Amino acid sequence: MAPVDARAARASFTALHARAKDEYEALFCDEAWTVMVGTATCGRSAGALDVLRAFKEQTEALGIETRVIEVGCMGHCYAEPLALVKRPGWPPMFYHHLDAIIARNVVKMLFVENDPYLEFFLGATDPSYMLPLLDDYPRYHLEHRLLLRRCGLVDPEDARQAVALGAYAGFVRALEMEPEAIVEALRVSGLRGLGGAGFPTWRKWDACRKQAEQERHLICNADEGDPGAFMDRTLLESDPHAVLEGLLVGGLAIGCPEGLVYVRAEYPLAVQRLRAAIASAEAAGLLGEDVLGSGLSFRVEVVEGAGAFVCGESSALMHSIEGERGMPRTRPPQSVERGLHGKPTVLNNVKTLAAVGPILADGPERFAEIGTRGSKGTAVFALAGKITSPGLVEVPMGTTLRELIFDIGGGPPRGKRFKAVQIGGPSGGCLPEAWLDTPIDFDALGEAGSMMGSGGMVVLDEDNCMVDAARYFLEFTQRESCGKCSFCRIGTRHLLDILTRITEGRGEMRDLDTLQELSEEIQAGSLCNLGKTAPNPILTGLRFFREEYEAHIAEKRCPACVCRELTAYYIEPSQCARGCDACVGSCPPEAIYTTFKRVKAIDQSLCVKCDSCVSACPPEYDAVVKISPIVEVPPAPPRPLPEDGP
Repeated sequence: MAPVDARAARASFTALHARAKDEYEALFCDEAWTVMVGTATCGRSAGALDVLRAFKEQTEALGIETRVIEVGCMGHCYAEPLALVKRPGWPPMFYHHLDAIIARNVVKMLFVENDPYLEFFLGATDPSYMLPLLDDYPRYHLEHRLLLRRCGLVDPEDARQAVALGAYAGFVRALEMEPEAIVEALRVSGLRGLGGAGFPTWRKWDACRKQAEQERHLICNADEGDPGAFMDRTLLESDPHAVLEGLLVGGLAIGCPEGLVYVRAEYPLAVQRLRAAIASAEAAGLLGEDVLGSGLSFRVEVVEGAGAFVCGESSALMHSIEGERGMPRTRPPQSVERGLHGKPTVLNNVKTLAAVGPILADGPERFAEIGTRGSKGTAVFALAGKITSPGLVEVPMGTTLRELIFDIGGGPPRGKRFKAVQIGGPSGGCLPEAWLDTPIDFDALGEAGSMMGSGGMVVLDEDNCMVDAARYFLEFTQRESCGKCSFCRIGTRHLLDILTRITEGRGEMRDLDTLQELSEEIQAGSLCNLGKTAPNPILTGLRFFREEYEAHIAEKRCPACVCRELTAYYIEPSQCARGCDACVGSCPPEAIYTTFKRVKAIDQSLCVKCDSCVSACPPEYDAVVKISPIVEVPPAPPRPLPEDGP
């Protein structure tokens, strides 16, 4: 790459930052009327676009000149739709669980009647006012927002707002450094690949930089396909400039004039905002020709993937970009030696690239102070499943699972007992309650039989069956197998068949030994990590929850009453409310009827075990119970004949 004029770039960026900062601070000054509505995918699914429209219409109707801005995810997905509201004389204030009517009331109460409307108030950001603060919540107090520090606070399509809050400062610092010094800064920081592999980022960049081949490629892997994972999507929807900055720094380090972002087409909002962010960065002089007047040229192209889970693997992803079927290849050679189009290629995850800017802007030593000895920095997790406060969380490496799940996430809802947590996507292991004090880092989770993975974390409670959970995750990985190697293609099919038999009550005790042996063989013989890690839910299940597997086989019983063939539904007569027909109206096959004693009963020959009656039964009665094994179901009273009368 041609030499760059770092001094000119520094002067241009300083001027840009000053203007952008003034513009952003004007949104929150004493005279400002500003509303920021979180319109990432999580917010939109909860009705954020209606809330956005209501804020605009109500402020216009009242004649209040207000800037209503779309921002990304604020992390509190359980409280969506969320909005940050600023009016003169008040601090910025967050409101939660909004809808169009509540949004209009917020404008009326706060803007007109000078009432903070505390019923839907989440927290303020300024301690000088007598209002609850966001920092008072464990969620904010225990987090360490580094990669997510701008998410929910800026318009993701506006490069100037991102610059005002620190974006691209690390890139400008990198312009003043030699490529070797950039790589050395990453080495000192201890940054490892945050897509799951945990490979030291500096090694990958250094190996590619030293290749004799002059043409090189730089790719951001945004092909996030894990069930329950939404970290990369949220970053692209909320702060795509963090990723663009990482690509710019990577281009400088390895000598590459272009970056590719491979993002699945099922993320239309992420694709839209990423492309808009690229256009905004080009307009601000941060991308394109002669970046910041430095003489550097760097462009970013977005490539949409077709949605195959296996394309998250680096070589399969590159085959997909080349127009071929996404299938992994054997290594060596490694991608840094021969990757995309046969040229040296660096491929990094969204979160890895988002960490590069802060490392250079704040100094690698500061990043290295966070985390554990072998895992530096922070970890971003998508909390999902049986959790009180699902959403996006960023914590220092080394935070325990207990702190993350209970102190930050609130634990399982409705007083249910925690059972297990599945970490690292469908190929991650399930860890029981006894392992909740395991620190979250690459090495500790690996020793426990799980993995850091991309950052998906699914919490399971007492109502989950571990055999059925393993079957669910294996069904996903088996379906997503590219079929190239027989261990993965055929082996996972056999595993799935055995698990299905066990959940249907047709398993044999020797199946447990077969599961163990076959899982280990698949791990040893599969070509890529999809196959190597696919048996993890089974292996951890056999290790920590073997008694559940044995109950399914020996007793034909599902302890959690989840597996249909081993579970029946029964209405407890002493609990049933006479005259309540909620369950009757909810039953699709009309298996529920009224007995002579005016209580309800279930005809087991008609019951399809759809769970509708459980949901319909009023909580104060809780008359519908699940029983396993099905031989314990009491006989149902006779169904009244029509001539018997009411």
